[in-house]
Amino acid sequence: MLSRLLKEHQAKQNERKELQEKRRREAIAAATALTEALVDHLNVGVAQAYVNQRKLDHEVKTLQIQASQFAKQTAQWISMVENFNQALKEIGDVENWARSIEMDMRTIATALDYVHRGQLQPATS
Repeated sequence: MLSRLLKEHQAKQNERKELQEKRRREAIAAATALTEALVDHLNVGVAQAYVNQRKLDHEVKTLQIQASQFAKQTAQWISMVENFNQALKEIGDVENWARSIEMDMRTIATALDYVHRGQLQPATS
């Protein structure tokens, strides 16, 4: 009788161990599945952040190129405006020079006319 009780006890213990081992394997499998699901979920976020970072890097490079081109174009515009300004100043200088020459020529013409009239007057008198 005692030996039968012992065998029953051992059989129940083996069943419990097997059940416990089965539950442990199931718990490990569930934990592994949960971990994989969490990692996959995190990887999706990380992958999206990586894609966004690459897009931002591309946009930054594009913006830098455009800013450089704009700076070059602005420098060209400034140079053109300065050249135009200089040309206007030169035109103003030429205009002043021409006025000065014109005034001198009028003075000379008036003097010559005066001299010419002065010479004609004694001859007619």
